[in-house]
Amino acid sequence: MSRYLDHLPAMFREDPFAGRFLLAFEAILTGRDDVEGLEQAIEGSADYIDPVHTGEDFLPWLAGWVALSLRADWDTATKRGFIREVVPLYRQRGTLAGLRRMLEIYLRPLADQVTREDVVVLDDYDTPAHYFQVQLTLGAADRDELRRVQETARAIIDREKPAHTFYALKVVVPTMRLVSEELKEREGGKPERLVLNRNTLLGTRDST
Repeated sequence: MSRYLDHLPAMFREDPFAGRFLLAFEAILTGRDDVEGLEQAIEGSADYIDPVHTGEDFLPWLAGWVALSLRADWDTATKRGFIREVVPLYRQRGTLAGLRRMLEIYLRPLADQVTREDVVVLDDYDTPAHYFQVQLTLGAADRDELRRVQETARAIIDREKPAHTFYALKVVVPTMRLVSEELKEREGGKPERLVLNRNTLLGTRDST
């Protein structure tokens, strides 16, 4: 019998059909053990607009609410964190801090080495007017990675900068890197590495 009978006058509670009839409304509105009702759905509706609790499949739709494009190579945690952060970040649009933070977030999945210290935005130039420079420092000189970083960085800067400004993008990569035997093995033993005490020496040997 339906619990809704408790809310009806006594004369209706005496009819067994009324108790069975109300079970359908109870299942829809309140829910049953194996069925979620409208009340539970409404109570949990706030979770759909919370990037921390919403379902993974709902994240792209939620990102569209805040005019955000999610990168396909981001993991779920990165997507949730960026959606949560992007609205306050929009308040800094057009500022050095906002541009730097956007670059850090978008470039990190492309180059794990990119940190806050590796993204520098300089605008203290007297001439030419409205000019600034963006410098990115990468920990590796991989050609494909360099191309992806440059393309992504230019797309972000073009979108975030004030319309009257122009810029130069400078990507700094190491020209020589010395590694140990252990690091070479972890990185797959790439032959182009300069390995300490094998094909590279620091200082001079004492011939005596």
